[in-house]
Amino acid sequence: MAEQELCDLEVRDLSRTFGNTYALKKVSFKILQGEKFALLGPNGAGKSTTLKLLTGLLKPTSGEIKIGGVDPSTKKARTIMGYLPEDASPYQMLSVRENLEYIGALREIENVKETTDHLLDFFDLNEYERSKVGKLSRGTTQKLALALAIIHKPKILLLDEPLNYLDIPTQEKVITRLNSLDVTVIVSTHIMSVASRLTKNVIMLARGVIRWEGSIDALRALGEAEEPIESIVARMMTSAP
Repeated sequence: MAEQELCDLEVRDLSRTFGNTYALKKVSFKILQGEKFALLGPNGAGKSTTLKLLTGLLKPTSGEIKIGGVDPSTKKARTIMGYLPEDASPYQMLSVRENLEYIGALREIENVKETTDHLLDFFDLNEYERSKVGKLSRGTTQKLALALAIIHKPKILLLDEPLNYLDIPTQEKVITRLNSLDVTVIVSTHIMSVASRLTKNVIMLARGVIRWEGSIDALRALGEAEEPIESIVARMMTSAP
């Protein structure tokens, strides 16, 4: 099968400005089916902007995006994508169960109740199923948002800081679940340990441009003997373009 047929995400010369400021400038990359990439970079590097462009929540100033070969704004793209935004905010006036069943119905999944029951159990949300989202803690809200992102079994997952607000046992449970999924993944993070646990490859952003791209193993090889990978990343992020 040709590489083009295997490509889940393709970005060409993508730029996005806010006023006179570039959040992204001529960014290009390609991710094949089943690959797992981290968007790695400091705060303000353009990571969240990239994810919002990939989901169609933002329109590019210039450049092209293809999700499964189509524009992000199409129904096909929305059907195959799951998205966890940073500081996700599910419907505040609905309960946990109502959020899951509503999104499940919108996604046209089969067996909405059974899927909801499974996710409530997996994410330890049963005791909150009748609670309004506006009354939940940040950690519980994050678990619900993760459940909403995967409820329709997407082929592509876009996750913005997925482990935010989660306690350590829940982090381990989520990491195991995400790593078990046969999906294409982009994880936006500024934490190298998160990238290492959830992905195999890195697109390193700094000041809206790609500073480096490759496997995590290749990234480690750029350092001195015994040098922590965080030190390598920090040096590359702060070096002159």
